[in-house]
This record gives sequence, C-alpha cells and structure tokens, in this order.
Amino acid sequence: KIGIRALEEGMSPQDFSDIVSNAHIQLGATPDFAGVNFGEASAFPHGSIQPQKLKSSDVVLMDCGGRVGGYCSDVSRTIVFGAKPTQRQLEIWNLEQKAQAAGFAAAQLNNACENVDAAARKVLTDAGFGPDYKLPGLPHRTGHGIGMDTHEWGNMVRGNKQLLKPGMCFSVEPNISVVGEFGVRLEDCVY
Repeated sequence: KIGIRALEEGMSPQDFSDIVSNAHIQLGATPDFAGVNFGEASAFPHGSIQPQKLKSSDVVLMDCGGRVGGYCSDVSRTIVFGAKPTQRQLEIWNLEQKAQAAGFAAAQLNNACENVDAAARKVLTDAGFGPDYKLPGLPHRTGHGIGMDTHEWGNMVRGNKQLLKPGMCFSVEPNISVVGEFGVRLEDCVY
C-alpha cells in the first residue's frame, strides 16, 4: 500500500523502487527488489529498459519483495493510476483474477505443479488468449518456488510433474500480456 500511495504523475520506476525499498527498511525487512512498469511497458513480464514516466490512466504493474528472517517475499499488484479503469482494463484485470483463482484451486496436495499452470492458462485460453505461451496471453510460467531464494525450483509450468507436498511454498502469478496495450499480474504466494 505504501508504494501505491506514493505514486505521482511524472515519477520514474526508480523513484518507485527507492520508496518501496525505504519502506522495507522502515518495517524491518531487507529490500530485495521493487520493480514497476507503467502503461505499455506493463505488458512485459520482467519489465522494459525503455525510459518511463507515470501518467494518469496508466496501468501500473508492481512486483516487490523483501527478506525477513532469511526468507523471501514476492507479491505483484496491478492498478490504474489517477483515473477510472477503462472497460478493457477492467475486463483484463477481472480475467487475471479468475486465472489466479483457478491456479489457487489447483494448488492441492499431490497435484502436479504443471496442473496449477494448466488451470490458470485454461481460463485465459477459454477467453481467447494464447493458446499455450503465445501473445497476447500468458508468455511464461504461472508460478515459482520461493523460500531462502526468491526464485526456487517448483515452477508451476507445463512439464513439471513434481507433486505438491506439505511445506512447499510457491507463487501463483499468471499474467496477461497484451503487447502495445498493457499487462496485468496478480501474485501471491501459497504454503
């Protein structure tokens, strides 16, 4: 919430990163990363090197994590800055939420990691995105293991037949990338 409240028109991704990193420190965590992409750059799952300045009605995709007690956190949120979302932005955000919910529902003990990906991906494919890893749609895995490292094995991706067992921690973060428009990702970690 601190990062969202700090958003200001004209700020850069580095401005956002600095604010979130300082908030981590003030809250007793060690900053790990605080990435953000605005507008069209939000369609790239791991960001863009193109200069960005925040403006009203931009989609803002935030991906942040810190460390506490040697363990990592990782969370992504997507909002529209300074304006009411357009119908298209709202439709894509709601679809993303449904895809993430399908991933959560598939995250059951003894289910294969690849089934978490398949469940989220099916929601998007049924809505006309993809298919598979094609754009517009979900171009990468639906999640990754997390613990002492931010990205650990246990990827929620096609072909990973590893079964979910007690004690595993991983993210569920399908994203919808519509290059030339925007991207939406919601990321939460499960245990």
